[in-house]
Amino acid sequence: MSFSTLGLSDQLMQAIHASGYTTPTEIQSRAIPIALEGKDLIGRAQTGTGKTAAFVLPMLHYLSSTPRTNRTRALILTPTRELARQVEDSITAFGRFLQLTSLSVYGGVNMNNQIKRLGRGVDIIIATPGRLLDHVKRKTADLSGIEILVLDEADRMLDMGFIHDVRTIISRVPIKRQTMLFSATISEEIKKLAATIQKSPEVVEVGERRAPAEGITQHFYSIPQNKKLNLLFHLLEAKSLDSVLVFSRTKHGADAIARKLAHKGISATAIHSNRSQAQRQRALDGFKQRHHKVLVATDIAARGIDVERISHVINFDVPAFAEDYVHRIGRTGRAEATGDAITFVSPAEQMNVKKIERFISKRFVVERFPGFDYSQETVENFHRGERHEAFSHANRPQKQKENEQNSKYDKVKKKSINRVNKTGHSSEHRDFPNAHNRKNQFRENPAKRINRGRVTTEAQGSDWGALADDAKDFEKGFLKKLFTRDR
Repeated sequence: MSFSTLGLSDQLMQAIHASGYTTPTEIQSRAIPIALEGKDLIGRAQTGTGKTAAFVLPMLHYLSSTPRTNRTRALILTPTRELARQVEDSITAFGRFLQLTSLSVYGGVNMNNQIKRLGRGVDIIIATPGRLLDHVKRKTADLSGIEILVLDEADRMLDMGFIHDVRTIISRVPIKRQTMLFSATISEEIKKLAATIQKSPEVVEVGERRAPAEGITQHFYSIPQNKKLNLLFHLLEAKSLDSVLVFSRTKHGADAIARKLAHKGISATAIHSNRSQAQRQRALDGFKQRHHKVLVATDIAARGIDVERISHVINFDVPAFAEDYVHRIGRTGRAEATGDAITFVSPAEQMNVKKIERFISKRFVVERFPGFDYSQETVENFHRGERHEAFSHANRPQKQKENEQNSKYDKVKKKSINRVNKTGHSSEHRDFPNAHNRKNQFRENPAKRINRGRVTTEAQGSDWGALADDAKDFEKGFLKKLFTRDR
């Protein structure tokens, strides 16, 4: 089958050929005819199968073949800014020979520029729910003329907690409209949502449910958490990988991985929700143009990363949710191409691998990476707030005890300060009757303790200044004296 058999306009066919496309994917060939008839549609297909064109092409066909108005006629809701930009780029490419205007609306950028563009009027709005709702409340976006509504990556919007914003937005859209919903998975929540916003929708499901694209080869390698960075260096240096997408569990971890790779002379950049939209776009553009060999991303930021010829996806951390694994590795092997997905598995992450196996109904062999020296020293730790290499696993229980002890000390310290502040009398110590009997309870050196029972009241009073001078901190000296004086 070719695009010419789908019934699209000549201008769209010209743009399709100019974009280098000749044959539609399965989701496109099955969904486009239904959408052209104006029917409501639910489309389920994995990431990378061409869902965007499946709703953009029939939308552009309808808008270009019907009379224009002064109001926005089509609305596309997406979960992330990157996906909004991707959809806008697709509309620009396929609509290059059409007199239609579009605007992506999302947070993290100047709202005034969006207000100006909306004030001039646009045919299509591509938006994230939160920012669009801000415009609706400000009355800078008019949704009363919407004829086509699309929910893209609906499952992720629900996962991110946008369901209430989505329902509020839909309540502002005319009831008489065409509604298309696309998702990688069709959960019960998606079905409930569809039942309230669609009328007798046609359902198009492509590929095995929950299965990654067939062209993706999957590998799982066992590795201690503190040696994962070593293995990543080894893999990137040993193999000629051109375009690699690395997934980190945290934003701080993504930054640290990119920084460590750069120190090793490997061109890398990071993309996550803490970075501004301009920074995210520069990182994504640099990766697309091959200025960066490696892009390190978190799950949320990765939605909308549509880069051709990503050779490898590396899961530095095993995702906690099996659905995220499918979305991650779907960034390679796109549009029926081939790719490799590599997952680093620490002992603590074995259970997450089991979840993935149950989710996609496939068993994996977790093996040691061939040719990697597991005995080599670990590189400098990079996770903020963690100190993996500062002490061995054997020393962790002792360190935990010290942390608990310090925590108790801080609590008692705070309590004593409150007591003294209330009474104004430094000799008040009823809260600490057994303090001197607790072994090392307050981190006091026994050799420096005051000789209890043989210290006069006068000596006690004169001891405060010396103790404070020795500690160079009056508060610390005061508390130490309070804890050790004769009961």
